[in-house]
Amino acid sequence: MTTRLYTDDELAKLKAMPKRVTNPNARWGDKPTHAPVHRQRSFKVRTDNETGPRFEIYERQNLLDQADFSCGIAYLPLDGSRLTLARYNGSSHVHGDIEYQTHIHNATAAAIGAGRKPEREACQTERYETLDGALACLVSDFNVSGVQTKPDQSRLF
Repeated sequence: MTTRLYTDDELAKLKAMPKRVTNPNARWGDKPTHAPVHRQRSFKVRTDNETGPRFEIYERQNLLDQADFSCGIAYLPLDGSRLTLARYNGSSHVHGDIEYQTHIHNATAAAIGAGRKPEREACQTERYETLDGALACLVSDFNVSGVQTKPDQSRLF
């Protein structure tokens, strides 16, 4: 749980700062290992300054439902806490008024201040349809380099 209050300006700065993946060949792991339900991997992310802020990007894919995925980025302050800045989710579930559509959750100062999940709010999107597409959008939105992405093809109709 996030205990520090962040302003929207601080969240915007964390989003905009240049970041680089330091382990671009992160391996996929099955979870749980004995009867896998999903696979996941995590990328370590740093700013250009090695002593600067640290981040983590994760990808998670349900093995039985291609529409059930999540790709997110978290800020990892030195105090050991974790702040999820955004999650790019698949269309496998309903989120409020968003019914079975891809959607993006973003952390807001209002949610943090209210003691709720920082990335509680979500907006429907048509920018991606797959986990690969979600990662490409996240990398673009959060100024990340150092990892290969595969954007989804634009719809032709």
